[in-house]
Amino acid sequence: MKTPNRVDSHKLKPATVNPDPVLTPDEATDHIIGPASATVSIIEYGDFECLLCGQAHAAIKIILNHFGERVRFAFRHYPQVEAHLHAELAAEAAEAAGAQGYFWPFYEVLFEHQEHLKEKHLRQYALQIGLDLERYDYEMNDHVYLQRVQEHAEGGRHLGIRVTPTFYVNGTLTDVSFGLQHLEKSVEQALRVA
Repeated sequence: MKTPNRVDSHKLKPATVNPDPVLTPDEATDHIIGPASATVSIIEYGDFECLLCGQAHAAIKIILNHFGERVRFAFRHYPQVEAHLHAELAAEAAEAAGAQGYFWPFYEVLFEHQEHLKEKHLRQYALQIGLDLERYDYEMNDHVYLQRVQEHAEGGRHLGIRVTPTFYVNGTLTDVSFGLQHLEKSVEQALRVA
């Protein structure tokens, strides 16, 4: 009987520590603003119908303008379907817009009109920003992007996220429950450390 090869522990290379890929913006699955070379990455798990996410949206715009090329921002869907009846459909619509290269304009419109996220409103926004409506209608009717939205949400649940918005700055959870100024302070601190 042949014995399995034994590997001596002193011959093993030490494991390298890599950042958690879940907490690193992923060009394949995330919608990202800012260059890959940015020193600081912000990931938000958000919900288009969440009023606090709407406030955070304004804060993110200020942070991106203030820090410029030193910061990149990724938005991930975390619709609170129990509380927000239209959030998941809005996330699907944003993904449909993203498939046509219009995620960020659609994202802006959704946050500008958080109180109007029914299916008829979403289609109106799609028309407003110039989407191919035939493709949009087909993809929305077939829920083509529901799986992606649910994968984002599952990733958030894996991290233990319970509320929106939830932010990670360079992979570190940033508590904004006492004010969004904590997000800017976390970015400033991350820039100092880098």
